[in-house]
Amino acid sequence: MRIVVQRVKRASVTIENKLYSQIEQGYMLLVGFGLDDDEKIVEQMADKVLNLRVCDDADGKMNLSIRDVGGEILSVSQFTLYADASRGRRPSFTSACPPQKATLLYDYFNEQLRKSGLNVQTGIFQTEMDVELINSGPITIILDSDIILKR
Repeated sequence: MRIVVQRVKRASVTIENKLYSQIEQGYMLLVGFGLDDDEKIVEQMADKVLNLRVCDDADGKMNLSIRDVGGEILSVSQFTLYADASRGRRPSFTSACPPQKATLLYDYFNEQLRKSGLNVQTGIFQTEMDVELINSGPITIILDSDIILKR
């Protein structure tokens, strides 16, 4: 599982020229799943996101989690995080989880985030979306379960 975490002042998803979801201060997440991902990995990665300390404390230091600041989350599925562009000019996506399984994992991931009590908004799986955000910091962190969980 791969997640790009961007600390944002605000973010939104527009589908077919209509605002679908939006958040204020918090995290914009791009979320992708690999072939071997499962619910246990999703739970561990959701915990990592919720407890990642990249929000500023009173001294301006990244010491607080999104839970600590009561931020919001916009989670968008992004299978292209598993693109392999090592050969040729067109990326391969053979390492990405098949859509049927990925949609279940994506829904489960968002359920795990919502258990925190935070406002969690989403895009729509396998839909063409326009995503806008204002990155705060800028802070962008890449989380990869193969590295974090050392599978």
